This record gives sequence, structure tokens and C-alpha cells, in this order.
Amino acid sequence: MMEFEKIYLVWRKGKGTRRHAIGVLEKTPDGKNLFHYLPVALELVKEEGFTPYTEFQDMTKSYNGNVAEIFGQRLTKSDRSDISNFYKFWEVDPERASDKFYLLGKTQGLVPTDNFEFLADYIFQPKVHFLTELAGLSKYNLPKETLKTGDLLRFEKDIENPYDKFAVKVFKGNTEIGYIKKYHSKIFYEPGAEKLKLQVKAVEENGILKRAFLKVYL
Repeated sequence: MMEFEKIYLVWRKGKGTRRHAIGVLEKTPDGKNLFHYLPVALELVKEEGFTPYTEFQDMTKSYNGNVAEIFGQRLTKSDRSDISNFYKFWEVDPERASDKFYLLGKTQGLVPTDNFEFLADYIFQPKVHFLTELAGLSKYNLPKETLKTGDLLRFEKDIENPYDKFAVKVFKGNTEIGYIKKYHSKIFYEPGAEKLKLQVKAVEENGILKRAFLKVYL
């Protein structure tokens, strides 16, 4: 069973602002890749100054063919000397490293030059495992050393959240520290998801807790 068949193309205006799924990249049963924008993208053009992805300017069109290859240009090059460490960090299966669709979903396609992310719609299954990033840190302003690599965290569904019907709060002990990244949080609403575990994979600090990557697994 595939880990995911759909990836949300997510955009936000800047750090600390809300994430919006503005498009969907899908893999069809016959192995093709399709991409189309969601209606919210047209609204964000006016509301928040959103501009479409460079190679996909027509927001009314559905794209097929080599869309994963085009998006895949933002991925770390496979000939880098440290590529094995990169794959290990993101829990990538090396045997699937040539699959751009898979790599975009597993690594989120993050680059420092824009505000796009590729967030996989993970399917709940016995061997599910992926990395996500702790959201909301600009709100919580946590001191450094709040989290350490290997820390086990807990989560609670935030069913009354007015902004996200799949919101999930994250706690260290009884202290609320943030949220599961939007769209990654959907899997926590699947039957059996109460068995999922959260563990700190890596942290970045600069006086305060700047970023935290969490491993989600069974």
C-alpha cells in the first residue's frame, strides 16, 4: 500500500502566517502525475498577494505529464556527497529515491527561496512513518532546550479550532508547545490514530526554539 497518493501544495505569505493548500499533486493508478490549483488560490491572489508557481501560471488548468519532475527541481541533488544522510534524516527509502513524487511528499520540498511546501496526505497503515515540523512556534516563543532530540511528546485533537477542522495540539508532558503542521494533521483523525507516537527528531535553536522536526510513527 502506498504511503500517500495525494500531496498538497501549500503556501503561506510568510513566517507566522496561516498555511493554505493552494493545489493538489496526485498520482493516478496508472502511475501518472496530475496537478491542479484549488479555488482558494484565486482568492489568495487578491487577499494575500499570492502568485502562482512559476511553471504553472494558469490557475484554471489541470496539468499532467512531467509535473512531478518540474516540482522535483527543488529537491536536493542525488549526486551530493551527503545525500545518504539527507535520505536517512527524512526517512526516505533509498530504493524509491528516483521517484520525484515520493521524494516531494517525504521531504516536503522545502527551499529557502519561497514559501511553498509539499505536504503529503498520509494514509494510516501499520508501517506509517514520516517527519513533520512543529507548527506555531512563533506564537509560543519557547525557550531553547525546551525540546531535545529523542523526547517523546503527546498530542490531542483540537476539535473546536475555528481555523482547521483537523487541528492537533502537541504537548511535552502537560505543557502545550505547538501544533502538528496543517494537512499532516489529517492522519491523526483516522481510526486507530490514537496509537500514533511523536518523537523529536531534530531541533534548531537561536536563543529560543526556532524549529523542531517530529517523527510520526506507530
